[in-house]
Amino acid sequence: MPKKLKNMPRLLQAVLAVAGIYLGFVLVFDVILGQVIPASLLTMYMFFVVAGVFMVYTFTEESARALTAPIRALVEDPSKKTIRNIVFVLVPLLAGAYTYNKMSPSFEAPVELRSIHPAPPSSVMVFGKRYDLLKLVNPYRKVEKEDPEKFKTLVAEGAAIYIQNCHSCHGGKLDGRGPYAVGLNPVPLNFQDVGTIAQLQESYLFWRIATGGPGLPKEATPWISSMPVWQDFLTEDEIWKVILFLYDYTGQRPRSWEHE
Repeated sequence: MPKKLKNMPRLLQAVLAVAGIYLGFVLVFDVILGQVIPASLLTMYMFFVVAGVFMVYTFTEESARALTAPIRALVEDPSKKTIRNIVFVLVPLLAGAYTYNKMSPSFEAPVELRSIHPAPPSSVMVFGKRYDLLKLVNPYRKVEKEDPEKFKTLVAEGAAIYIQNCHSCHGGKLDGRGPYAVGLNPVPLNFQDVGTIAQLQESYLFWRIATGGPGLPKEATPWISSMPVWQDFLTEDEIWKVILFLYDYTGQRPRSWEHE
């Protein structure tokens, strides 16, 4: 080890080692490979790097004492009172600023274009069965003309299911402003908007509700939907009834293949 490096405080050595590895990751991915390393992946790598460096620099009692010596001096040495007070003020402020920056909502456009209504697959496997989405229709839609009173009952049942399971995110008025909506990114859809369910077939809604966020195709990224996989919690009939309620409450009509 070079003499200058050997005489350098071990705490500074450890900090420089971590910083060097971090810059190495960024250099390799951004400059050499031309790829942006995901922040979550970089955080995971750096966690193991910091843990590894810490273990190396605290391998013996002597090295552990050498590593913590500057910290002990800062806390215990009366002559360092001014520096200590400055550090004790700056560290919480920096930690608070970092936390605020990470937690504050961002309205920047995503790196890639995202399709709000990605094209559904031609078929989907849900409830242990395969459905042809090109031919799938709401089995209760015909009741609207055949038995209006029964249809109202089905809509009311769908409303009860919606209130119990969906209104926390999509809102009591179906406007995407439920009590949990502010904590979601992207925010839940506003079903009152003519650009949402009014433009979709009921089979599309069935697919999206049943498979949730994990069922989205690649073009729906990089934003990840918070929609649960509702086939794990609702029955097929319950999903169809909720769909009836969505259209009935908003006064919209679902698109049909005949009108395409």
